[in-house]
Amino acid sequence: MELTLQKKVVLGLQHTMAMFGATILVPIITGLDIGVTLLAAGFGTLLFHLVTKQMVPVFLGSSFAFIPPILSATSEGYSWEGIGAGIIGAAVIYIAMSILITFVGTDVVRRIFPPVVTGPIIMVIGVTLAAVAIASARTNWWLAIVSLLATIIAAIYFKGLFKMLPILTGFVVGYLVAIATGNVEFEAVTNAKWIGLPEFTFGLGNIEWGAIVLIAPVAFVTMIEHVGDILANGRVVGRDFFKEPGLNRTLLGDGIATMFAGLIGGPPNTTYSENTGVLAVTRVYDPFIIRIGAVFAIALGLIPKLSALLTTVPSSVLGGLEIILFGMIAAVGLRTLVEGEVDFKRSRNMIVAGVIAVFGLGIGAFEQVNTLVGGIEGYTNIVRIGDVTVSGLALAAVAGVAANLILPMDTEEVEVAMPSETKSST
Repeated sequence: MELTLQKKVVLGLQHTMAMFGATILVPIITGLDIGVTLLAAGFGTLLFHLVTKQMVPVFLGSSFAFIPPILSATSEGYSWEGIGAGIIGAAVIYIAMSILITFVGTDVVRRIFPPVVTGPIIMVIGVTLAAVAIASARTNWWLAIVSLLATIIAAIYFKGLFKMLPILTGFVVGYLVAIATGNVEFEAVTNAKWIGLPEFTFGLGNIEWGAIVLIAPVAFVTMIEHVGDILANGRVVGRDFFKEPGLNRTLLGDGIATMFAGLIGGPPNTTYSENTGVLAVTRVYDPFIIRIGAVFAIALGLIPKLSALLTTVPSSVLGGLEIILFGMIAAVGLRTLVEGEVDFKRSRNMIVAGVIAVFGLGIGAFEQVNTLVGGIEGYTNIVRIGDVTVSGLALAAVAGVAANLILPMDTEEVEVAMPSETKSST
């Protein structure tokens, strides 16, 4: 059935709403500009579509995987320009991988990032961010619980479009309750303009290699998310996007979009599964509709009053949403292991997962203990190797990939009896 332009516009707006809640949450947590973030998402989506021959109905939004290294970079005192350079570094890794895949094919991705690597890394992202969620929620626990419960109710009991927007529902309900109880100040909104450009911070204005080393390697983590989202999107649409336009083009599009975001001061972009969910519900797969949604995101980024309004949201309301979001990230990691049928009776698989968990979680826990002992409030998940500072997440990813590639696949395994399998001595 041929859709009218009016219907396409409405469907495009729906895609904007689907990505909106999660996309604006990243700058609110990290301190980046909300207007710039929306512009980066909108223009980034259009750039992605241009690179992928306008074939793939994907929307790009802010990546949660980069929250830990960005928070770590700010705690280390790096400038926003330096952080932007780190984001550009992540984009360069994307582009380099795209070039590699062009010459060697997609099998190299499956070899580097099998489920035994991707599952634990995704889990580490969620668990690492748990401290951020609790820190936000504890500023006002009852407001956090209100937004948490509203999100859960929307996800389980709502129907249609609203079921696809539980985070946005929880956000709105929590914010309205915060306003009703006098927990919101509107002075910033009153002083903001209706139309205007956001505050750009140009990523190449100040190259700080420490920030680049902290942030750029996380690109290896988000490539995992990218591959999974492109596969899922292709299954929904009924096309193999690995073949046409090709994984090399989708990675290149993601990389160019992320480079644009770093250049203007926005967070790195990533493919959004929320919008793939909207495709599944509506069964309308026209990429042009996604591009309409991208134009709406750009328009929202040019409304300073909206950005100012979003900065008035209490951190406790965000904390309730973060509990769900970050917990679901960890759960996705578990699902990756289950769907990949990873056999943890094999020693090599236990070693790979264990190395990722210890590097990814242990560094963050150690640094947080030191922070508390020193009496300084803040977030850090970094390790110093000589004069180089590396994020725990990036180190975990590198260590996991290396362990998976080095450890032989065909070693003879010795199964260890589980407690339920051992004979009682009594």
